[in-house]
Amino acid sequence: MAGPEIVKLKRILREKALPPGANITLAQRRAGMEKLAFKAADDIASENVTVAGCAAEWVKAPGGQTGRAILYLHGGGYVMGSPNTHRSLAGEISRAAQAAVLLVDYRLAPEHPCPAAVEDGVASYRWLLGQGFTPRQLAIAGDSAGGGLVVATLVSARDQDLPMPAAAVCISPWSDMTCSNESYKTRAEADPMVGSGGIGDMARLYLQGTDAQNPLASPNFASLRSLPPLLIHVGRDEVLLDDSIKLDQKAKADGVDSTLEIWEDMIHVWHAFHPMLPEGKQAITRVGEFLRQKWATA
Repeated sequence: MAGPEIVKLKRILREKALPPGANITLAQRRAGMEKLAFKAADDIASENVTVAGCAAEWVKAPGGQTGRAILYLHGGGYVMGSPNTHRSLAGEISRAAQAAVLLVDYRLAPEHPCPAAVEDGVASYRWLLGQGFTPRQLAIAGDSAGGGLVVATLVSARDQDLPMPAAAVCISPWSDMTCSNESYKTRAEADPMVGSGGIGDMARLYLQGTDAQNPLASPNFASLRSLPPLLIHVGRDEVLLDDSIKLDQKAKADGVDSTLEIWEDMIHVWHAFHPMLPEGKQAITRVGEFLRQKWATA
């Protein structure tokens, strides 16, 4: 049975949802996402840095181990999001994983269409290697579009003969930009956050003529051979549920150590709601456990 917190959160999100066909600009959407961002905990430190031409932040919780870092790729449909929108989540992942998080402000569409985000992801990973981190000291994580971008970044890095990190985490990944999986229909009423119309618009803004089945846009269509161990988190009440299921199936078919965890009653990137949602805290704790275990055995 769904807990009272997730029931309340779903009600709030539905009340705030835009009506179908609402006339709102991308600039307004971006500003709204910035405005609604949770504030990071008071003990989370952040330091601005430039990474491969992109603005970025080192986000660190107290007690982290030196010599371990997570490259974090934020969500926002490839058209929204920033270190500001994801600093709170990155800080709690830093706490759970006991590692520094590099939160990169990668280039967004439509100003910078596919594959700009992938190029920035790979360049950021190269930058970390250039800072003296060994691959087994690193991990890559991301949510929503950033979750798909995690896999696309790994595929591109592998194809460029870069060594793989110790592990990767995909939270509610958008890994199929055809937007055609069955859960877009079966979970539409249950999902208070992601609608097929809005996400389809984001896909068009990012792709701008690129085939939706291009492996660097939709890694569900990529060869995933030689990728590091994956943890995939998805809520049962997400239209992107099937994206995660098929990503896990493809990874396993290609010989990847992939762990899919479907959380009952949960919504898109429920981890981000950790200040008000116990399951958000629990999921972040699980992400930290996974990463620490993979680092220990790398």
